[in-house]
Amino acid sequence: MSSLLITNGRLVTLDEDNRFVEGGSVYIEDRTIVDVGDFAAAAYSPDRTIDADGRLVMPGLINAHHHLYSTFARGFRPPGPPARNFADNLRNLWWKLDSALESEDVYYSALLAVMDAARAGCTTIIDHHASPGCCDGSLDQVEQAFRDVGVSGCLCYEVSDRNIAGEGIEENERFIRKCQEADDTQISAMFGLHALMTLGTKTLERCAEIGQAPDIGFHVHAAEDAIDVQMTSERYGKGLMDRFLEFGIPGPKTIFVHGTHLEPQEMDLLHSTDSMLVSNPESNMNNGLRVSPVLDMLRHGVTVGIGTDGMSSHLISQARAMYLHQRTDHRDPTLAFAEACEILLQNNRAICNRLFDEPRGALIPGQLADIVIHDYVPFTPLNADTFYGHLLFGLSFSRVRTTIARGRVIVDDGYLPQLDEAAIRANCSERAAAIWARIH
Repeated sequence: MSSLLITNGRLVTLDEDNRFVEGGSVYIEDRTIVDVGDFAAAAYSPDRTIDADGRLVMPGLINAHHHLYSTFARGFRPPGPPARNFADNLRNLWWKLDSALESEDVYYSALLAVMDAARAGCTTIIDHHASPGCCDGSLDQVEQAFRDVGVSGCLCYEVSDRNIAGEGIEENERFIRKCQEADDTQISAMFGLHALMTLGTKTLERCAEIGQAPDIGFHVHAAEDAIDVQMTSERYGKGLMDRFLEFGIPGPKTIFVHGTHLEPQEMDLLHSTDSMLVSNPESNMNNGLRVSPVLDMLRHGVTVGIGTDGMSSHLISQARAMYLHQRTDHRDPTLAFAEACEILLQNNRAICNRLFDEPRGALIPGQLADIVIHDYVPFTPLNADTFYGHLLFGLSFSRVRTTIARGRVIVDDGYLPQLDEAAIRANCSERAAAIWARIH
């Protein structure tokens, strides 16, 4: 049994009492938090002690929606004329990129992004994968990247009819079964769907039949752009959420992503089915989309989370973007500051704890030992009343010194000691050039 002790930290526990402990300590055995507070360090004899030296210590962050396969898009300029709308962007960039991925590309794109996530203090990622050129077994490649870095992941493959009808159904089914049969809690599974605009009736029927049986939940884009709503209405004469409800897709373990064009009655449906909605503000801005009605969703009682949607692996910047996005949209400087922070720290935790057996997201005895030490020593008072300001205006720009995932140090003084980072990045640079050359 391994053990680890963190001492002399400014602890942000995020527990029910929202405790802040000056000069606090955290003791870990294996992958579980055993003790938190101002206890005497001499009470334990750990294998390793980390002196936080006054730095801020908090739970690891959770990314509620990522596209790790998009890593090699950085710097890429698609051939042909620039995309003029969301549909162009899908056809000209993302669907060409994911189709160009080969099996090892899937692994390295995930590996590089998960490394960056760990370095940014993220210890759990809910990912949504696509690689039509190597669909079968692709989730195993993504899984291996998570294991090599050491963070937890909830994986799925996005089924659509855009290449082959029902492509990805069997990969979801296989991987779900694999996770259920494994005596392991690091990796879990959902049933992935792309969006109603690329899913026909027969495919939805098959997905619903397979996905509902193990009660694992669906992960699907919904109303990201008006075209999704428009195509659903024209084809089926129904609203988007009514169409999902027809196939039993909503539910307490289902994540709908974006929801930018959802109507109030559809928000009510999300609430009544206890479904989850994940917003991705930087991605919406990048695609020139409508500002997501996050505050309206919260007023309708929807559990709203936040993700990066493949734009980056840095979560605090997403919360910062969310609050600024809402204030700009509403022309109101009083809105969304607390809400954006609570979505990141509380709602993402609630979403994650529906999908994993091990609770996480707070410095509490018995929780999973996912902990981050930021290279950040506050120069103004840090307490329950001021922390959100430190989060968005301090931690957003600070370096993570140490990331502990599942009780194991995976980022040490800013580096990942278990990996040859230089070799991985050199490999990825060559690999990205080869992928770009295959896209026409």
